[in-house]
Amino acid sequence: MSSGAEGRFHTVDVSSITRGPRRATLRTSDGVPIEAFHDPCTAGPTDTAVVVAHGFTGSAARPAVRRAAGVFAQYAGVVTFSFRGHGGSGGRSTVGDREVLDLAAAVEWARSLGYARVVTVGFSMGGSVVLRHAAMHKGLTDARTDAVVSVSAPARWYYRGTAPMRRLHWLVTRPAGRLVGRLGFATRIDSKEWSPVPLSPVEAVPLIAPTPLLIVHGDRDPYFPLDHPRMLAAAGPARLWLEEGMGHAENAAGEELLRRIAQWLSVA
Repeated sequence: MSSGAEGRFHTVDVSSITRGPRRATLRTSDGVPIEAFHDPCTAGPTDTAVVVAHGFTGSAARPAVRRAAGVFAQYAGVVTFSFRGHGGSGGRSTVGDREVLDLAAAVEWARSLGYARVVTVGFSMGGSVVLRHAAMHKGLTDARTDAVVSVSAPARWYYRGTAPMRRLHWLVTRPAGRLVGRLGFATRIDSKEWSPVPLSPVEAVPLIAPTPLLIVHGDRDPYFPLDHPRMLAAAGPARLWLEEGMGHAENAAGEELLRRIAQWLSVA
């Protein structure tokens, strides 16, 4: 096993030992260590990488994320990572605020691996992060994205209109909830309130163009009703897919939908 420094990326290459993904510890611009994994395209060399951003309480190692990575890897290289406060990453979750920096580090790493075209797919919290990241990292920077897919994302902050979201707010805002998050969901949540309140997903959408944008949402999503994806799609140039019978985020994204997303990204 060998290791080496790649700027802010400390990479461990396990290709000589196992056919598993290449692993790296990334360092965000605010100094948080982020675990990341690279799966090469199974169809052969490609110039495109898909960076996958998981939902709240998820991680790069969760079965639903690995399943999505496996489908996407049939079309492109894939980078998965765990947001701060999740999985093997450091820091504490800010529930969609500073997570933009985590995604930026993952996109930069994908480009450092040699991919000329890097696209992002985010689920739930990750869906809000890919929207804000695309708006905030436009231009000729290594952190830019070339196409964006946001799945099961909220349009606005502080939404409490469904029982799952009321439970989530208790988890995030109360000391007892954060203890449950740490012990029950392996998610370390920052106790500080947002200051300032970050750009909302719906405010980010108009800033993304001309980068191609796809909004995907299930009509049986128990967290965010259909006014959320419709509001996002109406805010700027975007495709909208409303998926019949689909629930929430990566756990509800079936292989057929993941293939359609990969195919859309290949031509976006």
